[in-house]
This record gives sequence, C-alpha cells and structure tokens, in this order.
Amino acid sequence: MNDLITSPVFGVITSLIAYEIGLYIKKKGRLSIFNPLMIAVIILILFLTKFHIKYEDYNKGGQIISFFLFPATVALALPMYKKFVLFKENATPILIGIFSGAVSGFISVVLLSKLFGLTDVLIKSLMPKSITTPIGIALSKQLGGLQSITVVAIIITGIIGSIGGPFLYKIFKINDKVALGIAMGSSAHALGTARAMEIGEVEGAMSGLTMAISGVVTVLLYPILWNIFLKLF
Repeated sequence: MNDLITSPVFGVITSLIAYEIGLYIKKKGRLSIFNPLMIAVIILILFLTKFHIKYEDYNKGGQIISFFLFPATVALALPMYKKFVLFKENATPILIGIFSGAVSGFISVVLLSKLFGLTDVLIKSLMPKSITTPIGIALSKQLGGLQSITVVAIIITGIIGSIGGPFLYKIFKINDKVALGIAMGSSAHALGTARAMEIGEVEGAMSGLTMAISGVVTVLLYPILWNIFLKLF
C-alpha cells in the first residue's frame, strides 16, 4: 500500500478522480458556484488529511499534472488563430484593457496588503494573482515572494473570477463579447478563460489572447511598479 501511495501514479489518479467528481457535481448542480477545481481541491485536502498522506508523496503525481499546464496554455492558441481577424480589429481595446487590468491589479493588491499590515514578502507573493500559474510562479520567484502562497492566490483569484465575472456582467448589462473576454482573461487567467469558452467561442478566444499578453505585460511591468512604490513609500 505504501508503494502505491509513494508512486507518481497515485497523485495523478487521485487528482483526476477528484476533478471528475467536481465536474459531476457542477453538472448536477447547474450553478457556477460549483466550480470543479474548487471542489477537487476541497476533496483532495480532506482525503490527504483523513488518511494522513504526506503532501510530498501526493505531489509526485501532482508535478506531472503541473507539467501539462504549459502545453495546455499553448493549446489556447487555436481559438486565437480562428479569431485572428477579430483580434486585429480590436487591438487597441485589448491592449488598453490588459494595461489597465495589470495596473489596477497591482494597486489593489499593494494597497489592501498594506492596509492589513502584510509583509513585503507576502505582498510580492500575492502580486501575480491574476496571471496564469507557470508565469505567476516565475514572477513570484523573481520578486522574492513565496511560490506556494502565489499558487494559492492564483487559484482563488481564478475561481472567484470565473464564478463572479459572468454574474457582474449581467448586473451591469455588459453584452459585448470582446469586452467580456478581455475582462475574464486579464483578471481570472486560465480558469476565467475556461469559463469564457463555455460562454462562447469569441469570449474564449479573446480571453485566451488577453491572458497570454497579460502574463508578459505583468512580468515586465510589476518589477518596475514595485520599485516605484518602494521609492515613493
């Protein structure tokens, strides 16, 4: 039994089963609040805690799944290619949306963190919350943050964005497909993009493009903004 638990296959299988349960619950519940990833995380935490399974043993398989984050992100290029003409027609609003999203994200994290008395290390760990995991981890490491905190922040941001985003669009009666995609991609990264793809192909394509460009912009912009913030305050 111990050999099975310490095998990478164990982490892969348990993760897939937990996620399938999450998908089943979402399908039956038919509510966006039943996010499959959130449900899977809760199931895995309860399972590992209940049976006293070390995270290190589980993560041997988890690392295999994490590896596929990179090709999965690259695969988003397909819907972007299909809607390339739409991208060219909306280049200006896309870039403005990405830049404003990155700046507002930085300001909100820093100001709220300072308000609640968080340390600089925690602030730097939370700053990459709105970009996809592989890029967020790299940025957190570059800034001197804690990668484990960054991953948690990214997941929580994605879940909240994918659940709350469409709800806010209905409240404020935002019906523009391009605007919806830009907002989802710049604020809720891959999870937001997955939700945008469920809404429509245009929304998904715009969200995927925005997520990709937003990651690059954030990596280049945040170190500069952080240095400016330190000099001013």
